[in-house]
Amino acid sequence: MLAQLLCQYENTPGGLLPLLHAVQEDLGYVPPESIPAIAEVMNLSAAEVHGVISFYHDLKTSPVGRHTLQVCAAESCQAAGGRTLEHAAQEQLGIGFGETTDDGSVTLEKVYCLGNCACSPSVRIDNETYARLDATGLTALIANIGQGEGAS
Repeated sequence: MLAQLLCQYENTPGGLLPLLHAVQEDLGYVPPESIPAIAEVMNLSAAEVHGVISFYHDLKTSPVGRHTLQVCAAESCQAAGGRTLEHAAQEQLGIGFGETTDDGSVTLEKVYCLGNCACSPSVRIDNETYARLDATGLTALIANIGQGEGAS
């Protein structure tokens, strides 16, 4: 599938980010071993491609959990109790930031702004943002992560 994506984006002006997102959508992450091929097709150095991947926190170079829990650590969320959410998430999941639960269900990330400052503190689970949370609310959200999976 990587070869097909490389062909698809090869002549796309500014196609690096769309290509990286397509690779990640297809594989779940951007494998480090794919970087040289991506660089060649985009007429960039491997260092330039790696620089783009490392700049955007949504791009991953290793497999992640089926769900991602992002806890905002920006100033507004910190001032409104964000550290409590950080500790609650780590304690309930039994992992630190940048880690994935043993069952592969959740990856925990610390991010610096979800763009929801007026409703701090906030977290995002996959693509859904939750606002004005306290530890109890976050605990309930974590308990419900993945509910209904496989119900087709």
